[in-house]
Amino acid sequence: MNAAELKAAVAAQLPELVAVRRHLHAHPELSGNEHQTAALVAGELRALGWRVQEGVGRTGVVAELGPEPSVQGQPTPLVALRVDMDALPVEERSGVPFASVHQGLMHACGHDIHTTVGLGVARVLAPLADQLGATVRLLFQPAEETAQGAAWMLADGAMQGVDALFGVHVFPSLEAGTIGVRSGSLTAAAGELEVEVLGEGGHGARPHQSTDAIWIAARVVSGLQEAISRRLDALHPVVVSFGRIEGGKAFNVIADHVRLLGTVRCLDLELHAQLPGWIEDTVKAICAGYGGEARVRYRCISPPVHNDPALTELVADAATELLGRQQVHWLEQPSLGAEDFAELQQDTRATMFRLGVAGPEGCTPLHSSTFRPDERCLAVGVEVLSASLLRWIEVRP
Repeated sequence: MNAAELKAAVAAQLPELVAVRRHLHAHPELSGNEHQTAALVAGELRALGWRVQEGVGRTGVVAELGPEPSVQGQPTPLVALRVDMDALPVEERSGVPFASVHQGLMHACGHDIHTTVGLGVARVLAPLADQLGATVRLLFQPAEETAQGAAWMLADGAMQGVDALFGVHVFPSLEAGTIGVRSGSLTAAAGELEVEVLGEGGHGARPHQSTDAIWIAARVVSGLQEAISRRLDALHPVVVSFGRIEGGKAFNVIADHVRLLGTVRCLDLELHAQLPGWIEDTVKAICAGYGGEARVRYRCISPPVHNDPALTELVADAATELLGRQQVHWLEQPSLGAEDFAELQQDTRATMFRLGVAGPEGCTPLHSSTFRPDERCLAVGVEVLSASLLRWIEVRP
């Protein structure tokens, strides 16, 4: 299938893909609860003739096309594409007519785009089933937002036999119609941080007779930021962001307990391994200095995504042929965002590219309640991924 034929095939499917995307956007499901999304995906894939397995990684779906992965004991080349399906606990304020019908839930990270692009690739490749010289496997993954779904699918064998893995994520910093590629580090290592600040309660009118856990927690939030800038090498960036604070029982009672939940991001793996101990020591020192105590728990969420240079060049070449050189951007810097796509690439070569989604007026950041990607990105995502998979089958770099 040449570039012109591929573009025509995608154009023919585009109206239906837009409808699918809008349905998915209107019916978001949280991590680990993607039951209706998975059922829609599995039904679409079966209708196209893909071999489908449901319940992989709890609510994940795996589908294959082309020759069986092993014929008479001889392994068949196997290339895979991973897309994610889950939404976020965000109240939508995008103003689109197909906004979420579920209060407090929204596809604010573009996973509805990813799922639709995966289905678009399935539609384009389906007529080629008898012509493929390798097995193509599609992984529709749950629970990316909680960084659990990739590990679930890995445990269920979703990556068994895979020779190369491709992935995509929407990118509001790039215009729709373009993509971003980068060899090497693409995203950061990430962790989840929980801090419990322990004080001693008392009357709000006599704070000197108590140990104010809220006051100390405020010192922890600001003190960690200050310590990062003064105690860690600025050439190895570290980001600590607290997204949730819980504490207190009444407006006039000094709180004796505050719980902080946050995330930690770092590009340097050696430094990331040292951060849990460094954070615990720093937090405990801050709390002790104000008369309190601390309990600190750290969970590694995901290692960094590392893009294989040869596969990245393959994607760039395919995209250049389809879109033109000016539409393919080589990204200078990695992102401090995290992606559990990294879990799937531990034993195979892989690459993930950025799909531009900004419209003429731009696009708000990921996880924003007003996130509104330009749907022109759908055709680009399907074209580039379909071409990349077919090119890999042909040249197998």
